[in-house]
Amino acid sequence: MVADLFNANKPHAPLAEALRPATLDEVIGQQHLLGPGKPLRLAFESRTPHSMILWGPPGVGKTTLARLMADSFDAEFIALSAVFSGVKDIRVAVEQAQLTLAQNGRRTLLFVDEVHRFNKAQQDAFLPYVEQGLLTFIGATTENPSFEVNSALLSRAAVYVLKPLASEELHELFIRAQQHAFPDLEFEADAIERLVGHADGDARRLLNVLETLRTAATAAACRLVSADFLAEALASDLRRFDKGGDAFYDQISALHKSVRGSNPDAALYWFVRMLDGGADPLYLARRLIRMASEDIGLADPRALRIALDAAETYERLGSPEGELALANAVIYMAVAPKSNAAYLAYGAARKFVGKDQSRPVPEHLRNAPTRLMKDLGFGSEYRYAHEEPEAYAAGEDYLPEGMPRIDWYRPTPRGLEQKIGEKLAHLRTLDKQAKKKR
Repeated sequence: MVADLFNANKPHAPLAEALRPATLDEVIGQQHLLGPGKPLRLAFESRTPHSMILWGPPGVGKTTLARLMADSFDAEFIALSAVFSGVKDIRVAVEQAQLTLAQNGRRTLLFVDEVHRFNKAQQDAFLPYVEQGLLTFIGATTENPSFEVNSALLSRAAVYVLKPLASEELHELFIRAQQHAFPDLEFEADAIERLVGHADGDARRLLNVLETLRTAATAAACRLVSADFLAEALASDLRRFDKGGDAFYDQISALHKSVRGSNPDAALYWFVRMLDGGADPLYLARRLIRMASEDIGLADPRALRIALDAAETYERLGSPEGELALANAVIYMAVAPKSNAAYLAYGAARKFVGKDQSRPVPEHLRNAPTRLMKDLGFGSEYRYAHEEPEAYAAGEDYLPEGMPRIDWYRPTPRGLEQKIGEKLAHLRTLDKQAKKKR
């Protein structure tokens, strides 16, 4: 009976803890670090501990690797969570490490989970003991350590990047969990695929879902988990998405670069991925407006208007109808001609003005609303372009006197900018002809 297999009254360790690897060879995933000749494998084999930062998303084995290192190096293992710990806890850990070293000569491996949540003072508290060799420090973080970990601590620790588990690795973990916890419960192939997709690279998430299914199967006396049963058992199916973390910025970067790269399918994929993960559609709308200005510019000025219209449409309709307007904008901008000429020109102008002196406005360009200003010659030699051939004052200079030659705006040969470039080239020819007549 399923009820016998899953006796709710029988105490048992959480599945994630029961399946925690006891040896390095039992670890699933991270072969770029743990495979033969790879950095962490070599560190284990050398039996020489060193401080490190393990950077990666949740559920990829950061805590497991730290525990295995302590076992491999025959070191005392102390674990702190930066969410709940402070300087006092660090001090207690240091005193315990000193006592362990004095009594039996063993070193201490101090593992700090979510180290990015420690402030500068808390992170600095580790430094003297790391430098002395009293502590081998291992920090785990889901955030980019370049931004979240003090440079002093970062310089004393190797950084290892852990990756989400691939689908085949999650399948391997599923088989291991099934054999351990519910060998008599069967799963339809589609249900397994949905479980793996739901886990989204997170081993702990997969195991936690399987624990939920254990309870649900017991209650329903179910021996075969179908896709429909799985959908009923799971309250939600959100992909991994941290609105303030690296996953968020990685995905918006992928969306932006897919649009810039003129790949509408990839752009649509990342757009939907972010919506699926809970991103604010209006945030995505603002990013689309930015893309229209930065990457399309004057090659297709309609792109900016389409992005603005899509944002307004979403504000009026909301979800899910308004999201289609945003999707239209994503596709349009992906296929639109690209130009960053205006973006580069604006940046060059800002850089020049930021370093340059305050040059006076030439007299012929100055406004002359009073008689005194007119008597001083303000605006007296100004040429009204509309009265000139082709409505262009050929040879006229509009920059301050003595200003070096500039060439900031360089139209691309794409979209509308191709015609803009042709027009500017024609006007430069008129300038040269006018100067020869002088």
